[in-house]
Amino acid sequence: MAKVLITDDAAFMRMQLKDILTKLGHEVVGEAGNGQEAIEKYQELEPDIITMDITMPEMNGVEAVKEIKQLNDDVKIIMCSAMGQQTMVLEAIQAGAKDFIVKPFTAERIEEAMKKAL
Repeated sequence: MAKVLITDDAAFMRMQLKDILTKLGHEVVGEAGNGQEAIEKYQELEPDIITMDITMPEMNGVEAVKEIKQLNDDVKIIMCSAMGQQTMVLEAIQAGAKDFIVKPFTAERIEEAMKKAL
């Protein structure tokens, strides 16, 4: 069981992820709507895993990964991307993300990514 921070600018996506993660037995400790918020919530909540959307207002997921990894290099981050964002996913993984899941999510793929990250 992991404590998870969900980051996505779409409330519907956060709700969907929260539902799946909770059913898998994880605890969603917080949600963030953009990269800047994710950094603040990460420092406040110290989750085991962060799910990070790529395209968000104010600060995108790749920038947020870089900043969070500077705070704690051991943090586990799973990128969430739409189709056609391979370049940014690659950039995020080079910045230190552990894995990525493509929208629309399946519970099986999320479970697989969580196991890999833990």
